[in-house]
Amino acid sequence: MRLTRQHAQRYLPILDWGRTYDRGTLSNDLIAAVIVTLMLIPQSLAYALLAGLPPVVGLYASILPLIAYAIFGTSRTLSVGPVAVVSLMTAAVAGKVAAGGTAEYLAATIALAAISGLMLTAMGLLRLGFLANLLSHPVVSGFITASGIIIAASQLKHLLGVKAEGETLVEIVLSLASHIGDTNQVTLAIGAGATAFLVWVRKGLKPTLMKLGLKEGTAGVATKAGPVLAIVVTTAAVALLGLDERGVRTVGDIPVGLPPFALPSFDAGFWSELLVGAAFISIIGFVESVSVAQTLAAKRRQRIDPDQELVALGTSNLASSLSGGFPVTGGFSRSVVNFDAGAATPAAGAFTAIGIALATVFLTPLLFYLPLATLSATIIVAVLTLVDLHKPVELWRYSKRDFIAITATILVTLVDGVESGVLVGVIASLALFVWHSSLPHAAVVGQVPNTEHFRNVRRHKVLCDPQVLTIRVDESLTYLNSRWLEEFVLSEIADNPEVKHLVLMCSAVNFIDASGLEVLEALNERLGDAGVTMHLSEVKGPVTDRLSRTHFLYKLSGKIFLTQFDAFRTLAPDAAARGIMSTPDLGANRIEKRM
Repeated sequence: MRLTRQHAQRYLPILDWGRTYDRGTLSNDLIAAVIVTLMLIPQSLAYALLAGLPPVVGLYASILPLIAYAIFGTSRTLSVGPVAVVSLMTAAVAGKVAAGGTAEYLAATIALAAISGLMLTAMGLLRLGFLANLLSHPVVSGFITASGIIIAASQLKHLLGVKAEGETLVEIVLSLASHIGDTNQVTLAIGAGATAFLVWVRKGLKPTLMKLGLKEGTAGVATKAGPVLAIVVTTAAVALLGLDERGVRTVGDIPVGLPPFALPSFDAGFWSELLVGAAFISIIGFVESVSVAQTLAAKRRQRIDPDQELVALGTSNLASSLSGGFPVTGGFSRSVVNFDAGAATPAAGAFTAIGIALATVFLTPLLFYLPLATLSATIIVAVLTLVDLHKPVELWRYSKRDFIAITATILVTLVDGVESGVLVGVIASLALFVWHSSLPHAAVVGQVPNTEHFRNVRRHKVLCDPQVLTIRVDESLTYLNSRWLEEFVLSEIADNPEVKHLVLMCSAVNFIDASGLEVLEALNERLGDAGVTMHLSEVKGPVTDRLSRTHFLYKLSGKIFLTQFDAFRTLAPDAAARGIMSTPDLGANRIEKRM
């Protein structure tokens, strides 16, 4: 019975936190829900617009997904719904199979949510969360930065009141340039004013309110509600001044009522066209969501289950498709607000869903005069916080390999689109990883005087013996790098003709595959022919266990020492008396010995 209960809680975390739910927790969740609802309404409308959909679809995608996540999610504070990057990817994928604004386009976005939901759920049930590790942090960072730039550029047409098309930055800029003469001055004034106001709200409203005497918490809530104020003011201005008659485009009629329940299209040919795009959306959405969830959980010393998060996001997307929505994932800004507002359980998300549902019933008629320029301003200010152009500069100084990956991802995304950007980023990361793994780090080491420690002779002044060569291998031995190690060892032996003993210090070797074993056997034989005895030191237990199942240990000309100190003391007992010290290379801190 106990195992059954634990198994149920594994897939239904609500059974865990629901048992201890009390009045205090309810109060915290309700307060957080009110704050997040105020923030989510304008975001949902704006991100639906970004996805090329009627704004009300954003509200539809913010109701059932939140309830689904409350049941299946393991994060206490993650807020699921439309987000900028996934909305952009949705527009890019759906735009390839249907024209924007058509029923087929809406059907494509709903099908994308369904396919993504099935993929994520299946991955979670099969415990395939590790697949997200194929996307390195530089690739994700580069993709989000490039996507943020594209998103901001794509919304300029609404700020200018002109028509412009394109999925890449180049196409968008060229299209905007060709229509710049058609700029609607009133629309530009509204858009520029809303953008400037929202930028100031993010940076200056909270300090201003606190100077006026408001408490920090109250000032923070008012700051998060800034987009709502921008919507109210600009909508009222358009309605009262008749600005829609002067060319200001508005949201127009929004259907009143709860989202319709319907099954997505199950046309096989239709799904096959969306399959690859849905896979990209699923992986990017999961990586973004789980990163936010883990960060917030760590602050409260809680934990999440990545595999169960896949199930939760999968069911959330399935719920979105059943209610006429589009792909969703965990949003960074909303989740942080939810966390700061004191949300204690995923029930806060369910209460937020109720708030959004009430908005679709009672508030949508009031949004008829909402200018598209205001929604675009909301998007631009939100996504520009995702743009990090300092990261490539930092990586140039720290890791050229990661710099190449992030730069390739940014450039390809900007020039050729989001799918190509992610694909090139993954390929570049894997290719650079393979290249790096084929050139492992190894160092000749000596004993630090009066200690049992051994360090690189090129970096430190250490005790050596001309007859004992110790090489520290700093990576596992695989088919990618074992030949390199063989050449490195033989080169060092050739440069030091006095050597009688070779010790491979294996403290960093976690695994030796068949190719690595073959190279060790070949080294043992070739060194024996040259009169050099080969030894190993600090070999880890699992590695020793694998080697013991082969003939290598029986054929090894030397010994396996527990520590490198034991090996050096045994093979060079009078080294300390002779006091032969290495001469460090002053440039070794910048240059490593590699092929």
